[in-house]
Amino acid sequence: MELRHKVYHWIRVNTFRVDLVLMLAVLLMCGPVYLMADRPWHFLLSSALVVPLAWRRTRPVHAAGATVLACLVLWATGLEPLAGLLAVPLIIYAVAAYGPARASRTVLGLGLLGGVLLTTRNLSSTAETGVLGLTISAVYTVLIWMLVLFSWTLGDLTRVRRQQLQTLADRARRLEIEQQQERSLAAADERAHIAREMHDIVAHSLSVIITQSDGARYAAAADPAVATETLATVAATARTSLAEMRRLLGVLRHGDESTTRPLPGLADLDELFLGFRAAGLPLDVEQLGSPRRTLPPGAELTAYRVLQESLTNVLKYAGPQARARVLVRWQPRGLQLEVHDDGRYASAHPAVGAGEGGGNGLRGMRERISLYDGSLAAGPAAGGGFQVSAFLPYTEA
Repeated sequence: MELRHKVYHWIRVNTFRVDLVLMLAVLLMCGPVYLMADRPWHFLLSSALVVPLAWRRTRPVHAAGATVLACLVLWATGLEPLAGLLAVPLIIYAVAAYGPARASRTVLGLGLLGGVLLTTRNLSSTAETGVLGLTISAVYTVLIWMLVLFSWTLGDLTRVRRQQLQTLADRARRLEIEQQQERSLAAADERAHIAREMHDIVAHSLSVIITQSDGARYAAAADPAVATETLATVAATARTSLAEMRRLLGVLRHGDESTTRPLPGLADLDELFLGFRAAGLPLDVEQLGSPRRTLPPGAELTAYRVLQESLTNVLKYAGPQARARVLVRWQPRGLQLEVHDDGRYASAHPAVGAGEGGGNGLRGMRERISLYDGSLAAGPAAGGGFQVSAFLPYTEA
């Protein structure tokens, strides 16, 4: 099987060599007989009909032109049909298969006309006249026409098949390019996703570490035990952050081969709230209702990151005495999340300082929410402080 494919590939690539071998074979079959019969003009005309076969696929129009010229010379000289006329159906097939459409139709017409000219010349040179002569001429003409039509039809079918194969090859190339573009877009989306994850991890962990470190530094002189406990919280937060960073960097280095733990979701909210309370943030949490259906894992991760980013911003911008309140409410249409703080420094919040677009954290939250057709509002609360409100709808089938 492999040898057959190699031979087929070599024949398809070396078209001129194959046609040259075919031409030599036909020439050896049709030419020497005239030399042995001492007919040099017959040999020359027969060779003129056969030699264009060497270019029947590489230059089909030129080969057809040379063959037509040789046929006209043969008709004009009045010689009997030569063995070299065997090349004519092969030329008709080649032009129909590999030449332009106009040349294909022209060769078909010339082949049909040549059949008429050949039979009429032979009829005029024989003794057969009358009805019998006309009948013989008509039979010969029909036979030649059948041969011409068969050769041309076979060549046209070859052209159609070749065009279909070319169309399939072009389509395969387009699909490959589209798949490459889709992979590039997916990689860009994954990089953006990892960038948001990195921001959430670094911003949250560093905020907790800084807050705890400051508290440990102030409490070290008065109560070393509190400082020791606070430093333990700092170390635990740093270890968790380092593990998350290694996981994300492992994805960048090894792709799908890296082992990753499940991403956080709504089931991890209690652990998240405990972490913020351990960081010194007074936090009240209220959870209302029950889910009508489960959210996709990506939507749960989005809800987790929205709460994490919002509480991190409370630690960073709301001031040392600020309290926070979290509301997680299941509604008939989806999940409502609210984070409100009573800090006095709402003007320092990135969403206030940066305008409607907000800082990188709020911009990332909006991007995450928009992926699941949700909405997010963030700004100063009416009674003071800052409020973030997000809604994630169910993904209805």
